[in-house]
Amino acid sequence: MKVNESLKAIISNLPDSPGVYRYYNEEDVLIYVGKAKSLKKRVSSYFNKQSQYSRKTEKLVSEIRKIEYTLANTEFDALLLENNLIKQNQPKYNILLKDDKTFPYLCIIKEPFPRIIATRKFIPKWGEYFGPYAGVLAMKNILELVRQLYSIRTCSLLLSEANIQQKKFKVCLEYHIGNCKGPCEGFQELKNYLDDIAQARNILKGDLSVVKNTFAARMNEAAEKLEFEKADEYKQKLGLLENFQVKSLVVNPKITNIDVITITGNENGAFINYLKVKEGSIIFSKNLEVKKKLNETDEDILNMAVVELRATYRSDNPEVYTNIPLSLKSDEFGNVVPLIGDKRKLVDMSLKNAFYMKREKELAKETRQSKKNEVLSILQKNLRLLQLPRIIECFDNSNFQGTSPVASMVRFVDGKADKKGYRHFNIKTVIGPDDFASMKEIVTRRYKRIMEEQGEYPQLIIVDGGKGQLSSACEALKELGLYGKIPIVGIAKKLEEIYYPEDPLPLLISKKSPGLQLMQQIRDEAHRFAIEFHRLKRSKNTFITEIENIPGIGKKTADKLLRHFKSFKKIKEASLEELTVLIGKNSAEKIKQIESET
Repeated sequence: MKVNESLKAIISNLPDSPGVYRYYNEEDVLIYVGKAKSLKKRVSSYFNKQSQYSRKTEKLVSEIRKIEYTLANTEFDALLLENNLIKQNQPKYNILLKDDKTFPYLCIIKEPFPRIIATRKFIPKWGEYFGPYAGVLAMKNILELVRQLYSIRTCSLLLSEANIQQKKFKVCLEYHIGNCKGPCEGFQELKNYLDDIAQARNILKGDLSVVKNTFAARMNEAAEKLEFEKADEYKQKLGLLENFQVKSLVVNPKITNIDVITITGNENGAFINYLKVKEGSIIFSKNLEVKKKLNETDEDILNMAVVELRATYRSDNPEVYTNIPLSLKSDEFGNVVPLIGDKRKLVDMSLKNAFYMKREKELAKETRQSKKNEVLSILQKNLRLLQLPRIIECFDNSNFQGTSPVASMVRFVDGKADKKGYRHFNIKTVIGPDDFASMKEIVTRRYKRIMEEQGEYPQLIIVDGGKGQLSSACEALKELGLYGKIPIVGIAKKLEEIYYPEDPLPLLISKKSPGLQLMQQIRDEAHRFAIEFHRLKRSKNTFITEIENIPGIGKKTADKLLRHFKSFKKIKEASLEELTVLIGKNSAEKIKQIESET
């Protein structure tokens, strides 16, 4: 690619410092955001080493028309800024780590006697949030534990000091069965209630050892005072805590306050597992699939994933365990790649989850491919083809009362639409509404082009229509010397009859056959594509006619205005200066004169 002078000037003046660079296309739309340890080296590499890049990266570079950059103190700061810009703008060439699923939280509501509620809404002003939790069951287990250990109210009464003093409320069933101490009638002091909330907060944070130590101390204190019933009550609560912890114990309760993030990938994507661990217990687990848009490495994606996952799930853990080292250094957390012991077992377990997700996706893809091949095999059998029709092309004509004749061709590969292979045709050699001649023209043009470019021929051609359209298509193949080399059939709409060349009798395939259903899908897609193009052309012709009705405005000027403004309304709204720059002063004045007259 030839780099324009304005880009060269920017690249030559880039600093050798960390920062974030932004690429814009000719419409001034942000198409890519990247971070760099050295802006000068990184940005220059896009334009100096294109032969080493994939086709996707070459496509990106070909669209760049403007470069902007922002300096950062460190590469880690640059990553944070890059991550924010990607989330805000979602450029088309950047990977985007996102999850549309809404996870449940627990929230301590800001109230005189705070409640603990479950919610999927995250509104910080409501109160203090904990989570998110991997599922509703995990969240309910923790909430149930808190309510078994402490007397936290579940009602939504406004327990202001004035309301309590005025005796506006009466205790409910929760009080009578011992789940609440009746703060609504003043039976529990605010300080005592807030002490329980403070202890519950430790459980929600995952700090079970603090709560266990508190209960153990209270149990011993009650035993020393010979208050054995109270001591037994604390002993039972300790048992509840230990049972809860045993259910989620991983390797070692001494391993605490860490994030485990592992990655495995292939050429098309990466698979990430995230575990949040407190006191040897996994309190949150998440799998994430990332589609690669350029030639990102696993290390690049993991760097971004660590920042994004910690921000999304509000982790302040001081250590992050990974299976490959992070290239970025941060003051917020340390990175460890464990090699032995319980820490390594934890990383291996996380990586096993990532591998399992990868294998699951690959198996699903293989299953989908197998089903597609099964349908193609049925179609091959239905049509008695010698070869599996991996590539199918279908042609259709469209016109309206003989005007604006157009045609379309759609291409399906392995039973799936290959939209890059779709083609529109303006009919060039046929005058009037002659579908047969139009079909011959477009089939000739299509396969003559493939012959010249030495492209790949389809294993089946479908013509939307009966014997007439099929015969016209066959004539085109005969003139090109391709007749008999590529299977071709026609499909008539009314009875879904299949016609073969030189066979007067149609083939009727069962309406329930997946093979016929695939042919119908391809035919309908070709018809939709043709109609869409036909409407566009009619709209364009109407537009040009309106412009050409202005004295002194010709077809070339009308075309130029159409490409630039897209609609007649926008031309009328354009200023004289805008029109002058585009089509000259005389033509611009004529258009504005007509506008003033109307």
